[in-house]
Amino acid sequence: MSDQPTITLNNGISIPQLGLGVFRTKGGQETVDAVRWAVEAGYRHIDTARAYNNEESVGRGIRESGVKRRDIFLTTKLWNEDIRQGRAREAFFESLDRLGTDYVDLYLIHWPADGWQKAWEQMEELYNDRRIRAIGVSNFHQHHIEELRSFSDLTPAADQIESSPQFPNQELIDWDHAQGIAVEAWSPLGGTGGSLLENPTVARIAEKYGKSPAQTIIRWHLQRGVVVIPKSVHAERIRQNFDVFDFALTSEDMDALSNLGINRRQGSDPDNFDF
Repeated sequence: MSDQPTITLNNGISIPQLGLGVFRTKGGQETVDAVRWAVEAGYRHIDTARAYNNEESVGRGIRESGVKRRDIFLTTKLWNEDIRQGRAREAFFESLDRLGTDYVDLYLIHWPADGWQKAWEQMEELYNDRRIRAIGVSNFHQHHIEELRSFSDLTPAADQIESSPQFPNQELIDWDHAQGIAVEAWSPLGGTGGSLLENPTVARIAEKYGKSPAQTIIRWHLQRGVVVIPKSVHAERIRQNFDVFDFALTSEDMDALSNLGINRRQGSDPDNFDF
């Protein structure tokens, strides 16, 4: 197993830079297997959310892997409905029950839904009670984080946002990094139904290194200093996605991937979502 890089969050906690995402992974055996295979392949970072309806299966996969809970970095997220109802604290403990753990490493506000300010204050209390090792946000633009910092002394440890070569989101990443906020990329390979993996520029660069298009894009994220959480439910793909520590892209290839000229979101804009 290659030594995987980690990023130190602004509170000193270390996060593995490559993790397994389980968005749209079905609860039950599919998720249990994906998590177990990932941990067996060397992953030490699993990213789930209340909204994915698979927290119980993630917890089971971790337990079945035989790796100690403390050796795995586990993230989950507070869902919009719970934010709107002002029940961040209750929702957090429900997530702990489903995951079968007594703490999480990172807890994120999933989207800036109405009431997120109060949710952040409740999360700060949980953080101060040491039930969460780090708290952060997801899908927050610069203006959301500026508002958060106007009433809180605690800078988010992370901002999980959409980013891939088809939507680099580099301006926000650079701004977050300048504030000491780690950036995590969701839909890092372009998302379900996207054509990024068939892009001719991606294919050409992948061929040059003898790697798959997915491995090449994961490497691009790593070299940008971004935490990347590709999802897969196939054992071989899960292993392949982790086999990215034995090569490095040149600056020319990095630039080519950053400038595909697509610049299109796969998901919703955090300033305009209806869920």
